[in-house]
Amino acid sequence: MSDFIAAADRQLLERHGLASFDALWALQLDAVDVPNTERGGWSSVCRLELGEQAYYLKRQSNHLTRSLLHPLGEPTFAREFRNVCRYQRLHIPALQAAFFAQRRVPGESRAVLLTRALNGWRDLESYLPQWSALAAQRQTAILHACGALARTLHAAGQMHGCFYPKHIFLKESGEGFEAQLIDLEKTRPLLLGRRDRIKDLEPLLRRASVWGESDIRQFLLGYLGDGAQVDVWWQRLSARRRQKDAR
Repeated sequence: MSDFIAAADRQLLERHGLASFDALWALQLDAVDVPNTERGGWSSVCRLELGEQAYYLKRQSNHLTRSLLHPLGEPTFAREFRNVCRYQRLHIPALQAAFFAQRRVPGESRAVLLTRALNGWRDLESYLPQWSALAAQRQTAILHACGALARTLHAAGQMHGCFYPKHIFLKESGEGFEAQLIDLEKTRPLLLGRRDRIKDLEPLLRRASVWGESDIRQFLLGYLGDGAQVDVWWQRLSARRRQKDAR
């Protein structure tokens, strides 16, 4: 896979001398959280601000994922970058990549993924602690936006795999909300129809534990587009949740 630089970001990165793998790899920045040391290597995320534009710089070494196409492993960011590109082609609202490259050096497989920060957006998780204090109209708008995002995702034949509150970002738009996704590493094709769709949605509803039945029904209304099948989906999601809770 050749190096990728988004046309919209190239000039800014070049102006700051950051339009190459080596420059981004050598950059000294504080990590925004504890580096991930699973998979036999490490992976870290830092915030990079270049004037008014902000990015998240993700770097990793020997942090590999294995598959039938890559039995010896490939950087997890390579998989995530492919999914970012797939979402863009399929018009699924999601984070955007500004730069991606990978390198092999003796004893290491390295990768760099630079994504644009979602300034002006808030993750769904940050709304949940104050959910009961939100006006009913805002609650409904958020639920419908999340449901519509899931509908777009599944209609494009994709399953997110980590459809959690912290991965859904929202921005107020008029009287409603826009929604988009981050963390696309585990995305895969939707192969098993309703079964995969239920599997993708249920973790969101389990983690958004402050949502009651009426909230979930509003989410399903946004997801399905009408109320004809809401009861059926509510029952199936509830059944899967009981199965998960029983384990």
